[in-house]
Amino acid sequence: MKFTRFNIVILIGFLAILGVVIMQLFLLNQAYSFEKKEVEDKIYYALLDVVERIYVDNNSELIVGNQIKRVAHNYYVVNVNDAFENNILEFYLKKEFAKVKLDLDFEYAIYDCGTNNMVYGNYITSNSQPSKKCIDCFTKNDELIYYFAVRFPTLKQSYFTSLKQYWLYTIVLFLVLIVYVYSVLLMLKQKRYTVLQNDFINNMTHEFKTPLASILIASNFANDQKEIKQNPRLSKYIQIIIKQSNKLNEHIEQILSLAKTDSNNIDLSKTEIDFRKVLELIKENILLKYPEDIVFEFHFSKKLIIKADEFHFYNIFYNIIENAVKYGSKKPIVKISMRENEKTISIIILDNGNGVPKKDLPFIFDKFYRVERKDSKEIEGFGIGLAYVKKIGQLHGWKIKAENANPGLRVSIEIPKSDIHE
Repeated sequence: MKFTRFNIVILIGFLAILGVVIMQLFLLNQAYSFEKKEVEDKIYYALLDVVERIYVDNNSELIVGNQIKRVAHNYYVVNVNDAFENNILEFYLKKEFAKVKLDLDFEYAIYDCGTNNMVYGNYITSNSQPSKKCIDCFTKNDELIYYFAVRFPTLKQSYFTSLKQYWLYTIVLFLVLIVYVYSVLLMLKQKRYTVLQNDFINNMTHEFKTPLASILIASNFANDQKEIKQNPRLSKYIQIIIKQSNKLNEHIEQILSLAKTDSNNIDLSKTEIDFRKVLELIKENILLKYPEDIVFEFHFSKKLIIKADEFHFYNIFYNIIENAVKYGSKKPIVKISMRENEKTISIIILDNGNGVPKKDLPFIFDKFYRVERKDSKEIEGFGIGLAYVKKIGQLHGWKIKAENANPGLRVSIEIPKSDIHE
């Protein structure tokens, strides 16, 4: 796999989240071990106090040795080695467990020397809903004579309950990891589709340009022929072919430029550009292309020399101004002015059309997005002109936005003063 910046960021993000999940699992394991140790200690010392109370009641000397033996994780055998009563044992068990705040269900059984069997005592619950008793769970110990056994049926569940916040954090982290991996897979899939799309666009547009160039050469040659000039009908058809071919050629150039900016293969060659001269050139070309009566109004308080890529700079303003003409009124008026603040100068292009529907306005700079005209059922263009404008503006470090002016659409380009020489 090629280690691009995108892949490195994804890998670092994945490793970071995975590291946090592993750390959380480690903390969860530590918390579980700590909780288990704490509960076992409570049980041990509570049972030891029970034995001591029994010996105090019997006025006997406490035996030396290990009286408490853990047979299983929730099963304890306590060697008393002295006589004791059932009801007294239950009282002491309740009291000592409450003293150490051991809020667990428990059941106990006492060894009966006469019958040589474990006699089930009682099931003590910490709430009003006791679990099922397990009388057969208590087994004899042939090495002891006076002893009892205590079982905690809900001990393991209590560990998980007490660690519920740790479990919650762990589950959330796993969900974050799953969402991250899923999002990355979607991005990689989208990126692959974008690459395929750009390759397709580049290949198709290049394939279109060769036959289109031949059509234009042949059409221009035919247009100069005497027979064509003398036949108004044929001359009109040739003019249509030339006009539509040039229009198609412009669309192809826009698609190529946009595909190039998307692939980040564009290099800006910045020079100092006289903005007023560029506007005059755009005005001249627009008036040649459109037969309507177009009014241009330039309102500038000073001369602006802008540092930008000359080719793309021209294309940015040509696209915006041409849109102002195309989507303006039947007698288009295009006003170009400037607004200055402390750090930037904004160039504003305003037309006198119907503006853009509110629902479409946030998306007009999106690639391939087109707005339906109120005065025409046909949706014009490919939706790439303003996307190209936005992309080139971003590459220059400029901010471009559009808003309805009632009437018309106002497009403003905010340029830092560091790119402007007055």
